[in-house]
Amino acid sequence: MADTTSSPTTGIEALKRHAVEHVLDMCMWGIRAVSIILTFAYFIPIIGNPYNAYYRVLLANAAISAIRLHQRLPRPSISRDFFLKLFSEDSCHYLLFSLIFFYVTPVTLVLLPVFLFCLIHFASYSLTLLDILGQNSWWGARLLISLVELQAGNILRLISFTEIFLMPLVVMLLFLGRAGLFTPLVYFHFITLRYSSRRNPHSRIMFRELRHAFESFVNKPSVPGIVRNIVLSVISIICRLAPQEVAAEGARAQ
Repeated sequence: MADTTSSPTTGIEALKRHAVEHVLDMCMWGIRAVSIILTFAYFIPIIGNPYNAYYRVLLANAAISAIRLHQRLPRPSISRDFFLKLFSEDSCHYLLFSLIFFYVTPVTLVLLPVFLFCLIHFASYSLTLLDILGQNSWWGARLLISLVELQAGNILRLISFTEIFLMPLVVMLLFLGRAGLFTPLVYFHFITLRYSSRRNPHSRIMFRELRHAFESFVNKPSVPGIVRNIVLSVISIICRLAPQEVAAEGARAQ
């Protein structure tokens, strides 16, 4: 005889059961929703102080990163292997990102990669929740999610470009007195971690594309020789600063 008391696979009850079984995932989904709202509150300061919204977005990003690290590395230890695993995690990178800019004067561009990551992951998990509710639920939300997923590759490229562009901007902030002496040094470490990421290759791809774009530009006959030499020297310095093992792997992959 079939069991008629079995739990439904879709619907509100299934959603409640999923929420109980995946508390941390639901927490991150909620925090990402709040981060998206706070980002809009910063750009459109209708309610509250926009600067408070700015720092709350960074705090929310730090909370998400900490929860994700807890999921990925549940048992911390004081060992070389643990710290190698820790700094290889993208969540650790963005926890460091929040800590870097939490003590810096608000810079609008800083919120862009945080917002875009929240948007991608919020959309992805929202689709999971909609599937639990039922295939025909909230078709309008499904359409918006499909648009985000369709542009996911371009969004990740934009995130990587923003991360790279923030490096010279941070140096400018230092000279303008809006950042501390160690801010560029710590951010350079962040960029190195992003370049070395095994899970997300977009930083390496973007560095390579920018290098090719600048080399193609300066090799045009109309570009003055002094400009060509300066740009090529900067490219050479950046290439030497890149982690050698990762750079070698990238060169073999080309």
